[in-house]
Amino acid sequence: MSRHSPILTLLFALSTIALVFSLVAYSQISFEAAVRGLKIWWEVVFPSTLPFIVLSEILMGLGVVHFVGVLLEPMMRPLFNVPGTGGFILAMGFSSGYPVAAKLTTRLRQQGSVTQAEGERLVSFTTTGDPLFVMGAVAIGFFHSEQMGLILALTHYLSAVIMGLLYRFHAPFATVTKPLAKTELPLPLRALQAMHRARLRDGRAFGKLMGDAVQSALNTLFMIGGFIIVFSVLIQLFSAIHLTQIIGTLLSIFLGPFGFPPAFSHAIVAGLFEVTLGAQAASTVADGVPLVWKAAIASAVLSWGGLSVHAQVASILSETDIRVAPYLIARSIHALLAAVLTFAVWSPLQATAWFAAKSVPVFLPTSSGIPVFSWWEILWKSSLLALGIAAFLLLASGLVRSLRTGKTR
Repeated sequence: MSRHSPILTLLFALSTIALVFSLVAYSQISFEAAVRGLKIWWEVVFPSTLPFIVLSEILMGLGVVHFVGVLLEPMMRPLFNVPGTGGFILAMGFSSGYPVAAKLTTRLRQQGSVTQAEGERLVSFTTTGDPLFVMGAVAIGFFHSEQMGLILALTHYLSAVIMGLLYRFHAPFATVTKPLAKTELPLPLRALQAMHRARLRDGRAFGKLMGDAVQSALNTLFMIGGFIIVFSVLIQLFSAIHLTQIIGTLLSIFLGPFGFPPAFSHAIVAGLFEVTLGAQAASTVADGVPLVWKAAIASAVLSWGGLSVHAQVASILSETDIRVAPYLIARSIHALLAAVLTFAVWSPLQATAWFAAKSVPVFLPTSSGIPVFSWWEILWKSSLLALGIAAFLLLASGLVRSLRTGKTR
C-alpha cells in the first residue's frame, strides 16, 4: 500500500480522531503521563545529551572527526564497510546512547562524508543505550544486581558489533566514499591534513560554530522531548483502554507453543513502545520464571529501543536520504541477537568466581530505587567511556595498519 494511498490517509485520520477522544475521556491520566514524560526529559535526557551533541557539532566543525576518520580508516572499512569517520559515531553512540548516533550520522551525510548506504549501516549498529542507563537504571535500579549489569552490557554491545559486521553486506552494490589514497606520508600527518582541510571547508568562526552547535542541539533535544512526552501519554492511554492487555494476550497465545513464558507478554508489549517500561516490566515478572529469561527479555528490549526512540531517529534521519526501513530491520535483528547471546553467555559467566561469590546476595530484591546521577557525573563517565572506546579503536586500527604494511613488504 502506497504511503499516499487514500485508505492509509483515512486510517491515519480516524486514528488521530480516536486519540483526541481518548485524551478528552482520560484527561487526568493524559496530564499525569505528560508531566512524567516531561520530568524524564528535563531531569535525565536533557542534561545528559545536550553536552554530547554540542561537543560533537563543534568537533565536526573543527575537523577533528576527519582527523579521527583517517586514523580509523584501516579498521572501520574492512570490518563494517564504512569510512573511518564511522569510528567517531561508534564511540559517541555507544557512550551517550540513543539517538545521538542518528544525529551525528545525519551531520556526516549532510557534509558528504558518508553515502546513503554507509549512513544506513552506521545508524543501524551504533544506535544503542548508554552504559549508565544499561548498568545503572536497568541492572541496579530494576534488577538490583551488579552482575546483571555486566551481562546486559556485554550482550547489548556485543550484539551491536555483530550487527555491524552483518550489516557491512547491506546494499553491497551501492556507491561508497572514496578510500584513502596510498601515499608515502605517515598516517598521523595525513590525519592532520584531513582535519585542516575540513576546517577550511567549514570556514565558520569559532563563536559562530559554537552558536550553531548549541542551536542545533537545542532543536534536536526539543524534538526528542516532544516524542518522549507524546509516547508517555500514548502508553498510558493504551493501558487505560486495555489495548496493551489485548496485545499481550494475543502475543502470549502466539508465543506459547514455542515454549515462551506467557508472563513476559506484558514486558514485550511495554518494551515495544518504550525501553524503560519494558525493562522494568521484565524485572518484575513472577519469581517462578528463571532469571536468565528475565535477562534475555531485558537485553532484547534494550536492543530494540522502543517505538519512542525509533520515532526520534526517523525524525532526525528525515533531513537526509537515509532510509528508516534498514534501521528498523536492524533493531529487530539486534534484539534477537541480544536475547540469544544472553542464553549463550549466562552459564559461562555464572560459573566464574566473581559471579559465584556475589550472585546469591545481590540477586535478592532490595528496596533501593533507580540510581540518580547528576548531569556532571553522566557527562564525566560517558566522556571517559567515549575516550576509552576511541583509544581502543585507534590502537586496533594502528595494529591492523601495521599488519597490512608488514604483509605488503
